[in-house]
Amino acid sequence: MSHSWVRALSVRKRQYGLVGLLHGSTSLHNRVTDPIPYFYEERHHLHSIAHSDHVIKIISGSLSSAAIVNGNRRKSSVWNCCRSILSLHLPSAVQATGGLCTLAESELLDYESRNDASGHLEEPYVDFESDSGDVIKKKVKGVYEKPVDFTKVDINLLPTVIIIGRPNVGKSALFNRLIRRREALVYNTPDDHVTRDIREGVAKLGDLRFRVLDSAGLETEASSGSILGRTSKMTANVLARSNFAMFLIDVRAGLHPLDLEVGKWFRRNAPGIKPIVAMNKSESLFDGSNSLKAAADEVYRLGFGDPIAISAETGLGMTELHEALKPMLEDYMLQVLNDEDNQSNSEDSSCSEDEQSKLPLQLAIVGRPNVGKSTLLNTLLQEDRVLVGPEAGLTRDSIRADFEFQGRKIYMVDTAGWLQRTKQEKGPSSLSIVQSRKNLMRAHVVGLVLDAEEIANARRSMTHDEVVIARRTVEEGRGLVVIVNKMDLLRGKHNSTVAEKVMEAVPLEIQTVIPQVTGIPVVFISALEGRGRIAVIRQVIDTYEKWCVRLSTARLNRWLRKVMGRHSWKDQASQPKIKYFTQVKARPPTFVAFVSGKAQLSDTDLRFLSKSLKDDFDLGGIPIRIMQRSVPRKGMDSTSKSSRSSGKGKKISTDKRTVSA
Repeated sequence: MSHSWVRALSVRKRQYGLVGLLHGSTSLHNRVTDPIPYFYEERHHLHSIAHSDHVIKIISGSLSSAAIVNGNRRKSSVWNCCRSILSLHLPSAVQATGGLCTLAESELLDYESRNDASGHLEEPYVDFESDSGDVIKKKVKGVYEKPVDFTKVDINLLPTVIIIGRPNVGKSALFNRLIRRREALVYNTPDDHVTRDIREGVAKLGDLRFRVLDSAGLETEASSGSILGRTSKMTANVLARSNFAMFLIDVRAGLHPLDLEVGKWFRRNAPGIKPIVAMNKSESLFDGSNSLKAAADEVYRLGFGDPIAISAETGLGMTELHEALKPMLEDYMLQVLNDEDNQSNSEDSSCSEDEQSKLPLQLAIVGRPNVGKSTLLNTLLQEDRVLVGPEAGLTRDSIRADFEFQGRKIYMVDTAGWLQRTKQEKGPSSLSIVQSRKNLMRAHVVGLVLDAEEIANARRSMTHDEVVIARRTVEEGRGLVVIVNKMDLLRGKHNSTVAEKVMEAVPLEIQTVIPQVTGIPVVFISALEGRGRIAVIRQVIDTYEKWCVRLSTARLNRWLRKVMGRHSWKDQASQPKIKYFTQVKARPPTFVAFVSGKAQLSDTDLRFLSKSLKDDFDLGGIPIRIMQRSVPRKGMDSTSKSSRSSGKGKKISTDKRTVSA
């Protein structure tokens, strides 16, 4: 391999290049300490021939600590400036031998051919010789370029765009349009605010992908203790963590004075973000007159630049919104991807098979109004994610959030208070009830929250609504965890005995109300104080793992032989014989008992098998389904076959004709 560097290596203007250190070139020699700006401003090509004593010296076997050593023995870091050059070559084209990095002149590729379809350079390997003499391959990352393929970017790295505006301008409708699902509640309530919490989703706008946040309507003059004041404070906290913003106005109402107040509020809370102003509900202004132009001229008073005319309801103007967002999002993603690339270790940590097998867990937090569901969600997340307060029915939207616990991804849904839907119930509360029921069906595990103080006062564990939730959860085949909240209200000398009675009575009463499932776990917590957080998470994960369990057929048949001997059959002669027992699916565990003959297992036999499964395999707290299928007996089967075979071919003579019996 040659010790001469590649000549006339084409390098783009916006990328780093390796400066050749020549003895006779004073212009380059004077700029060795600051090489990168030289290529940004003056040159597009690199013409350099490094002499044998001007090479990249590998220090400690790591390219990240390499340095250029010139004739005066001065060292300059070359990692940033040579990184893209190394990424242009084939694997093993750059090698470290004897502490020197050499490059074969014949192993050069065209720069454009090294770009892949996702907008970044391919990643070659560099061979390093360690102190022990072993050759170690290390990956050299490439430099990302436009266009960026957002579909291949990790969701956690996507930019965040928040939608802000005064109430009833169509923020939730635009949120639903961007995520392509009807998740946020949309209802025309001029005197009320439907959205109160921050809802997050992944927007799909053409080839763009970004995280979009739906916020509550802003009223800057609301008092700090009111609901609107608390929602404004929450929006300000989320805005400080967002990357971009869309300022939505109702163009049919014109520029409202509250829009100007929201603009002032935005400048105070996010001075570094320039929002995209979108004029919503503009479908009626495309009539050929100058009404749209007049509305746009009025919006210029906000001082945020050119507005975009859109309609969240009909999808009008989404192309213009895409064109406005794309340059900003691409510039942000290039910076994030390159920074992530620089900070990542050359030896990527691969996930173990055990971690890859951990699928996301879907947890729905349900219960009656004002039992502490939103407080529990904030406690589990350890942040003020949703709005909480003493008012009943504060949560309207079902808010999704996620977090990790010991390598397990958990998706949680905070639902609105569960109430029986009546004919008189109309408006956002009616939509909240429907949405809560849908989220219960999508969940893997349901956390039913009870109020400890109400249990102590009413002297019963569950009301009718809570029994309906629990039974529907079991019927749908979901795991159930009962969470008794507000145990801090039962403290003190006078309430100590009451707390003990509640902790004893609740599990027994739940077992009485829901006899289909034995061993339903009950956790006693105080979400306001944060007590019991870890216990809730561990119990939910334990229930989910039981819900996903799979048992081998051989193990089940060995268990069946033992358990059949324990059962006291009333009539041994009529006892059905189970030939074998197998599991056909999980989530929830479903089993099939193959019974010989026409006899079927009674309900008592099925309950016995179900209880034995839960006791012997520790499957308490989850619904178990057992089906049965009949298998013909050997004697009956052989008799029927012999009768058919013996009768075949016999001829009966008659006066008219001969027929086969």
